[in-house]
Amino acid sequence: MAMNQMYNIPIDKNQILMLIEQMKQEDKIDLLQQLKESTFLERFEQLLATTATDELTFEEITKEVEEVRQARYDQGKHYD
Repeated sequence: MAMNQMYNIPIDKNQILMLIEQMKQEDKIDLLQQLKESTFLERFEQLLATTATDELTFEEITKEVEEVRQARYDQGKHYD
């Protein structure tokens, strides 16, 4: 029998959560990092979908940024 043989074991979310509760803290952190990496693209696409807007143009954003920069400069909140 091959050492790398995979088995499919039916397991539900509650069973997984019970297993996670039994893990060492560093293993939980590692698992969290792996989950973040494996779901990053989907989470990023969801973020983009929720923040997309046709209400502002790039020119309007640029104008607002320049106005804020000028106001900060006028108040002496600039960096030399």
